[in-house]
Amino acid sequence: MAQWTSAVGPAQLARQLQAQQPRPAGPGARKPPAYRALADGIRLLVLEGRVPVAARLPAERELAVALTVSRTTVAAAYEALRSEGFLESRRGAGSWTAVPAGNPLPARGLEPLPPEALGSMIDLGCAALPAPEPWLTRGVQGALEELPPYAHTHGDYPAGLPALRQMLADRYTARGIPTMPEQIMVTTGAMGAMDAICHLFAGRGERIAVESPSYANILQLMREAGARLVPVAMSEGLGSWDLGRWRQVLRDAAPRLAYVVADFHNPTGALADEDQRRQLVEAARSAGTVLVVDETMTELHLDDDVDMPRPVCAFDPAGSTVLTVGSASKAFWAGMRIGWVRAAPDVIRSLVAARAYADLGTPVLEQLGVNWLMRTGGWEEAVALRRDQARENRDALVTAVRRELPEWEFSVPRGGLTLWVRTGGLSGSRLAEAGERVGVRVPSGPRFGVDGAFEGFVRLPFTVGGPVADEAAARLAAAARLVESGAGGGAEPPRSFVA
Repeated sequence: MAQWTSAVGPAQLARQLQAQQPRPAGPGARKPPAYRALADGIRLLVLEGRVPVAARLPAERELAVALTVSRTTVAAAYEALRSEGFLESRRGAGSWTAVPAGNPLPARGLEPLPPEALGSMIDLGCAALPAPEPWLTRGVQGALEELPPYAHTHGDYPAGLPALRQMLADRYTARGIPTMPEQIMVTTGAMGAMDAICHLFAGRGERIAVESPSYANILQLMREAGARLVPVAMSEGLGSWDLGRWRQVLRDAAPRLAYVVADFHNPTGALADEDQRRQLVEAARSAGTVLVVDETMTELHLDDDVDMPRPVCAFDPAGSTVLTVGSASKAFWAGMRIGWVRAAPDVIRSLVAARAYADLGTPVLEQLGVNWLMRTGGWEEAVALRRDQARENRDALVTAVRRELPEWEFSVPRGGLTLWVRTGGLSGSRLAEAGERVGVRVPSGPRFGVDGAFEGFVRLPFTVGGPVADEAAARLAAAARLVESGAGGGAEPPRSFVA
C-alpha cells in the first residue's frame, strides 16, 4: 500500500522551486552543487508547509525535464533528502515527503502556538489579540442569564439565533444598508462562512479569483475545497486593488467566485476607496461573478482621522452580486467563534440548507454572548479597547523593526492587524526557518500567495508591544543575520521571554 496521501506534479513543483530566492552566500562561500540546491529547495517547501508531508513527488525523469536539469541531479537530490529524513521511497510506490523523527509537522495554515511554547517563542504567526476584558467575562455572564429559555429547546438553529440575526441586520441598516434578518446566517467564525460559500458556489475545479497576496487560511480552505485559484495582483504599497487587472481576470477567466478584503486587507493593510468598490462590483456583475467581501477587519480603524468608505454591499442594492462575511474574531476575540454572512434571502436559504450536511449550527451560548454585547453597548466599548491595544502595538512594532532592520520596507497601515514587509532581498521562507531557531515565529510571504509568490516578504501582526516588540525585532534581526551568513543550523536556543 502506498504511503503517500497526495501528489505534486512536476510542473507545479518546478514553479514553486523556481520562485524561491537563492540563499545569500557569505564572503568567499562557494556556490552549492546543483543537487544540493535542489534538495535544499524541496526541504524548504516541506518545512514551510507548501508541499504537504506524505505528498508523492514526481519521478526523477519527470522532474528533470520540468527543471531542465539532468536526471542524475534529481536522483542525487532525492538521495540527500532520504538520508536527512525528508523523503521516503519504496519500489513501485514512488517517493513521498516526510519529516525527520522528532520534528513537528509543518503548519499548513497560521495556527497559534500551544500555550506551553509561549515562554520561549514569540508568536508572530497568528494575528489575534487577547480578549478585551472585562467585556468577555461580562458577555459570558449576560449569555448565561439569558440561556434558560433556550435550554428547553433542541438547541439547533441552522440560520442562527433569531435575536442575533435581527441584531446583525439592524447594525447593517444603521450603516446605511437596509437589511432584514432573513438576509443573515450566523456561522462558526468567518472560516465557517467561507467554507459554506465555497461549497455552495464553487465546486471542485471551479475558478476563484483572489487578491495577490491574500489571507493564507482562506487560500488553503479554497485549495482543499478543490478550487482553482486565479491570483489578481494588488497595487503597490497600500493602493489596494488594480481595477484594470480585475476587469481583465473577471472577463477572461470568468471565475465563479471572487474573494476580497476591502477594509484593512490581510496581509497588506490596504483600504479600498469608494470608487474602487463601485467599479469592482460593476465588473463582477458584468462577468457573472459572485463577489465575496471579507469584513472581519472593518471595525479596526486605528487612526482617528480615517474616513471609512461605505461597505461594498452598498453598491449592490439588489443583493445579486455581493456576499458579505463578518466575524467577532478579529474585532473582539478569536476565541469567540461567531461569524456571519449577509446575502439575498434566497442565497441565505441555500446556504442554510447546504450547511445541514456538515454543520448543524453555531453554539448557542456564544451567540447569546455576542448579542448581549451588541445590545448593551459592550461591543463598542470592547472594540475601542481593541483599537487602542492594536494601535499601541502597531506603533511599537514599527519603531522596533525600523531600528533593528532599517533595510526592510513597508507602508504603515491605518487599520487592521498586520504589517506587510519587504525583507531587503532575503528569502521570507528562510527567515521563517531561521526565526524558529532564534525564538520568533513569523509567516513568510509565500503563505499568502499562489504557487510560491512573495518570497521576499513576511507578515508581522500587531500582537505584541512594548518590550516584547523590541525583543521580537531583535530576534528577527538575528534570523536575518543567519540567512545572510548562510548558516545551516545550530543556532543558540532562545532564552525564555515572558512579559
